[in-house]
Amino acid sequence: MRNSFLILACVVTALTTACERTANDQQQSSSDEIQGSISVSGAFALYPLMNVWAEEFRKEHPKVKINISGGGAGKGMADVLAGATDLGMFSREIKPEERDKGVWWVSVAKDAVVPTISDKNPILSQLKKEGITRGELINYFLKEGNETWKNSSNKVSVFTRSDAAGAADTWAKYLGADSQEAIKGVAVYGDPGLAEAVKKDPLAIGYNNVIYAYDLTSGKKYPGLEVLPIDINGNGKIDVEEDFYHDIHSITAAIADGRYPSPPARELYLISKEKPTDPLMVTFLQWILDSGQNFVQENGYILLSDEVLTTQKNSL
Repeated sequence: MRNSFLILACVVTALTTACERTANDQQQSSSDEIQGSISVSGAFALYPLMNVWAEEFRKEHPKVKINISGGGAGKGMADVLAGATDLGMFSREIKPEERDKGVWWVSVAKDAVVPTISDKNPILSQLKKEGITRGELINYFLKEGNETWKNSSNKVSVFTRSDAAGAADTWAKYLGADSQEAIKGVAVYGDPGLAEAVKKDPLAIGYNNVIYAYDLTSGKKYPGLEVLPIDINGNGKIDVEEDFYHDIHSITAAIADGRYPSPPARELYLISKEKPTDPLMVTFLQWILDSGQNFVQENGYILLSDEVLTTQKNSL
């Protein structure tokens, strides 16, 4: 009988210890789980990819909340400097005066701005065959006048962005201007708005980020919109090496290997008021530069080179 009591006591003690260990392990696991919130605003160029990154990151860390809003690169910078958001999506080079304010940034992907026209343009076939030179784009976008489409009396309708946009600033830089304020034309808010305005006017010309010109699902250009080929060598025709606008895979490949000029190709950034030290922010940024890169190409963007990516990781 005495032995039976001893065995029972040992069993109870063992079970109690195991239960305590399990409870402690669960408590430790719970305390280690990442949680909190991150707010992000800014460039339309990065907005679609940021939503993908947030969704995938939350699959691994479901207790993290990430709030994302667009509004343009200018809004991203203003919100970050005002402390209204943790991160800004940014799509142009950081200006010296912004660096002086302590803005910190990290490159996360690459894309480009492309000239867009309506697929109802009366000389569409000619334009796709001959393309357009940088000089002709300068005349259309930077000079006041009555520019007409090639070999026609049809006046060109120029559209640009009304919001402070990285795409507009990058496009202006490609044309040789200092900033987007130099671009003439009817100003429209946002990348989607500019694409819609161009679609509706057969004589229109505008510019869009690649992800707003091509449908990621089909890989083709959005119905109603055409991407106007750039005659890079200026010989009056689109040569084989300049002919890469058919689908999103062709244009992103040309951006990646440098056949499409830079600018208007450019790196995309995430910015903050100062170098992040919050563990959640650092973890999220590290994830973007590591696992997050697996979602870059399949969502219509271009990967950074290994050298650039290593530099960005070392900056965290």
